[in-house]
Amino acid sequence: MRPSPALPDPAAAEAAIRALLRSFGQDPASPELADTPSRVAEFWAERLAGYAMDPADDLKPLPGELAPVPVILERIPFVSTCEHHLAPFEGHATVGYLPGAGGTVGLSKLVRVVQAYACRLQVQERMARQIADALQTHLRPAAWGVQLVAVHTCMAHRGVKTPGVPVRTTLMGGLWESAPPAPFLRS
Repeated sequence: MRPSPALPDPAAAEAAIRALLRSFGQDPASPELADTPSRVAEFWAERLAGYAMDPADDLKPLPGELAPVPVILERIPFVSTCEHHLAPFEGHATVGYLPGAGGTVGLSKLVRVVQAYACRLQVQERMARQIADALQTHLRPAAWGVQLVAVHTCMAHRGVKTPGVPVRTTLMGGLWESAPPAPFLRS
């Protein structure tokens, strides 16, 4: 992933983290917690770096004539943050397309698109739609598919407290809408 931008206001972030610690009866000035506010602020700056990333920068076609064959990357790992609980969810993405009018991009560019949307406050369904929309907008493919499979810690650690249950979100379009390729059918 590209370097994350600096926090817009690191002092405000650190003050908020100190206030959160105090609200739970902890002393943010204690030796154990004294550096925690700055570490947590840096963590969140990295965790939310996707807002500074523009998928259009990565989805530029490669030069030259390339055969229009399906391009499918499987099991791209990602970690994102649930916007409802600020808890992580993590899993893998399968992203693919059949090149069309927009051409073909380098393989790493598809990984960067997944990372750009994962490094934001998210819900899995929206993240899948954002990746699919980026493919459609910038590549104009003849077919495309996005599948996210993730485990959500908000479901594992609170509420129903059911760990290890994967959530699958699949979007297909173009020629693949009615006949998805095998990588999108695997469990």
